[in-house]
Amino acid sequence: MRVSQGRIRPLTVHHLNQLLLVCSLVLLVAVAAVRISSRSGLPSLLVYLGIGVAMGQDGIGDIHFDNAELTQVIGYAALVVILAEGGLGTKWKEIKPALPAATALALAGVAVSVGVTASAAHYLIGLEWRQALIIGAVVSSTDAAAVFSVLRKIPLPARVTGTLEAESGFNDAPVVILVVSLSTAGPVEHWYVLLGVILLELAIGAAIGLAVGWLGSWGLRHVALPASGLYPIAVMAIAVVAYAAGALAHGSGFLAVYLAAMVMGNARLPHWPATRGFADGLGWMAQIGMFVLLGLLVTPHELGDDIVPALAIGLVLTMVARPLSVLVSLRPFRVPWQEQALMSWAGLRGAVPIILATIPMVEGVEASRRIFNIVFILVVVYTLVQGPTLPWLARKLRLGDGSEAADLGIESAPLERLRGHLLSVAVPDGSKMHGVEVAELRLPPGAAVTLVVRESESFVPLPTTVLQRGDELLVVATDPVRDATERRLRAVSHGGKLAGWLGTDGASR
Repeated sequence: MRVSQGRIRPLTVHHLNQLLLVCSLVLLVAVAAVRISSRSGLPSLLVYLGIGVAMGQDGIGDIHFDNAELTQVIGYAALVVILAEGGLGTKWKEIKPALPAATALALAGVAVSVGVTASAAHYLIGLEWRQALIIGAVVSSTDAAAVFSVLRKIPLPARVTGTLEAESGFNDAPVVILVVSLSTAGPVEHWYVLLGVILLELAIGAAIGLAVGWLGSWGLRHVALPASGLYPIAVMAIAVVAYAAGALAHGSGFLAVYLAAMVMGNARLPHWPATRGFADGLGWMAQIGMFVLLGLLVTPHELGDDIVPALAIGLVLTMVARPLSVLVSLRPFRVPWQEQALMSWAGLRGAVPIILATIPMVEGVEASRRIFNIVFILVVVYTLVQGPTLPWLARKLRLGDGSEAADLGIESAPLERLRGHLLSVAVPDGSKMHGVEVAELRLPPGAAVTLVVRESESFVPLPTTVLQRGDELLVVATDPVRDATERRLRAVSHGGKLAGWLGTDGASR
């Protein structure tokens, strides 16, 4: 079977049946492989890439796939979904204090990394400056999916996770702009013009993303849809609108979709757990499809000559460029050396570099196939080295922090005709709501706890009922006091019944 840049034959029902069978089997194998990757500590991207390589022309599948343009298009679509899912899961309370540091890493850090890596590619490997700069730009973007598939297995200080998460979401945008500019325009004579273009596109993308996210959140909070299953669809559609609007306005669509999703993810939307589950599932499907396709695009027997160059460039990137970019970017913020060391080693590469490596191929840049092969080898080898060692390094640096309690889970369902909201509140382990009487919640007028579910039994609570960990509460609140009710519940969960007097205000977490 061959899929190339040429004309694609019409898809018949018979071909559709075969395609559905193959795709469903690949998905099942990929889902099962997640279990293996979680036990071994390897990011699942390596498993998915392996599935694609096994299906390719040098594997058992014997599928000849060389359509770089199709790969780029599907990869862009998958990145939109992945960034949307990442933005929805980003907590503003963690990202807010880390925002300046993350922005510095995404801009100044990328510039340092591109310069150092490109110099290594030019002087050590002998690539022309244009090719060297493209490689430097391509591998300078960290991958959120790869980083957090490893880091989320251990508790870390909020500043570390917030910085790494925000950096992963932010640095895709300037790198994409840089790679496209280098691939389409040839050598850049005036660097300040390129810098101005990057900053302008980032500003446009940020403005559109924040605006679309705010408008979408406002609409979903004030309009009751007839079915709960429509909320996840609406949220993802709004995120995609942000990307498309940002891209069509000549801004950064990737930054727009991430910011729009982050705004919605912190807006306490109705049926939020269902929305997160839906987005998480779409994110997994996007990752699986994208990595399998990238594995198909690789021709393993052509990689031999590029192994040593890839290892050399990767060594400079991992041991020199990344630590130097972290040191330069975080110097003004007085970040402890232990956290800088972890962030230096946590610069995992994944989907984004390999997708970006298809851009020179589509644009016909000289030696573009070699660039793709080098990037592919680099990502695989250094993810294999860094991924399993990240949790170990975090423990050695004593950065594990398991003292913070899980956030209070609140799901909201709007009651349009009654002009109210039904809040489902799950009390997690570590919550200071444990031991608090219902009356001591001091909910605002217009809100009341109507039902408590404890150990599969439900009952109507009295004012003197003492709440316990694991309880699920049903709270009815009128529309005007819905936000105040949520803030109060979160405040009690984090600060106990004296939260209002102790300064814990229950701000959005």
